[in-house]
Amino acid sequence: MSVALSGQRGGFHIDADFTAPARGVTALFGPSGSGKTSILRAIAGLTRLDGRVSAGGEIWQDGGCFVPPHRRALGYVFQEASLFAHLSVEGNLLYGAKRSAGGVDATLRQQAIDLFGLDRMLRRSVADLSGGERQRVAIGRAILSRPRLLLMDEPLSGLDSQAKDDILPFLERLAGAFDLPILYVSHDIGEIERLASHIAVVEAGMVKASRALNAALTDVSLGFVRRPHAASVLPARVVGFSSADGLAELDLGGQPVYVDASGPTELGLQCRLRIEASDVSLTRQTREAAGLSTILNTLTVEILAIEPAGRADLAILLALDGASELTFIAKVTRRSAGRLTLQVGDRLLAQIKSVSLATAPAGA
Repeated sequence: MSVALSGQRGGFHIDADFTAPARGVTALFGPSGSGKTSILRAIAGLTRLDGRVSAGGEIWQDGGCFVPPHRRALGYVFQEASLFAHLSVEGNLLYGAKRSAGGVDATLRQQAIDLFGLDRMLRRSVADLSGGERQRVAIGRAILSRPRLLLMDEPLSGLDSQAKDDILPFLERLAGAFDLPILYVSHDIGEIERLASHIAVVEAGMVKASRALNAALTDVSLGFVRRPHAASVLPARVVGFSSADGLAELDLGGQPVYVDASGPTELGLQCRLRIEASDVSLTRQTREAAGLSTILNTLTVEILAIEPAGRADLAILLALDGASELTFIAKVTRRSAGRLTLQVGDRLLAQIKSVSLATAPAGA
């Protein structure tokens, strides 16, 4: 999809110019009050701004052309589930589909029920549902309307931490299960690291940058590397599993990484690997010497950049040897960097604890 919108909303000027991939989750990320929801509502046609919006090969807004919201092939999931109290779970699920041009698609209905785990609650009243269950129904309802684009406005913001943990696995599978782009608004970087493949960074009403997720997380100019829990998210593939020690082996750019096998273990499965910067240590030891450590994961890397990350710390941008497009961050103290005389261009070893690596199915 392509968006180029501008106009005055509230106390600031909106300037949103970005494109999003045709598949996967694109996050609109920024602090509360930065204009993310205003941009999302304008894409839906609920708010009128000047400019152009196109999705799925259709132009929804351009000059004098303005397609009203009800004629845009989109699904919208709000912060609150907003279900119809007089209808059952199934009645809510099918509400939009019954009013769409093609009616209810039986195959899609069953796919949504299976994906969101709704089979045993179809006849229940929505008044009896938890917050997480209500959102699963709301997302299923949006999917069954067969949208070309799914808009999600902080769907987890009203949930407690346990409910968020319960629903996140469903959201992780969502993009892969249905072949449609998702635009996901959030100010929670943890959600975005788990769900998004692309990110548009919003600041004071303006889209400051739009790029692949890890390219943004490791771009020193955007400031993510200076966050207390800075992390990188890299694609990997499951290539082995050991039931004896409970570890799965992943291929990360041609180098092995071992993770807790409580996550995905199917051979060949594409995964997302999150590496927290503070869990990475650097050494000039040989691989043989490093192998004597209790840390299982040792990667050969090259230093691309060294940036300040607080009074005592430095953020070290690393590229995997032999896979320069795979970059991640290590956060070390200035004293440690001085002891190792770290410099851009150095080749060394990065050690990462297995327990610090979290995997999730790749959404795109």
